[in-house]
Amino acid sequence: MAEKQHQQIGFPVEGTITKVKGKCSWGHKVGDKLNLSVHDTAGLCGMFYHDLYPYITMLQLGGNYPWGKDPGVVALECMDRWNAVEITLRRIKP
Repeated sequence: MAEKQHQQIGFPVEGTITKVKGKCSWGHKVGDKLNLSVHDTAGLCGMFYHDLYPYITMLQLGGNYPWGKDPGVVALECMDRWNAVEITLRRIKP
C-alpha cells in the first residue's frame, strides 16, 4: 500500500501512557507518547485505538468534555482488565 500524506485537520492529539497494570501484550510502557489522529494510530494497539477513536475524534475536531479540570483532556483505560493500560489524551493547541 502506498504511503499517503493526509492534511492535518483540526488539532493534534497527544496520548501519554500513564499506567500499566500487569504487562501490556503490545508493549506499551508508562511514559510512551503518541501523536494520534483520526488518520493515524501512531503505533497504538489496534484494540485500544478502536476504543479511543471517538475520543480522539472529539478532541481533534475541537469538542470538549464536560468533566475534569481541562475540557481538552481525557483519561481512559484499555479493555484488558488483567493488563490494563491507562492513557491520557490531550488536545494540543497552537
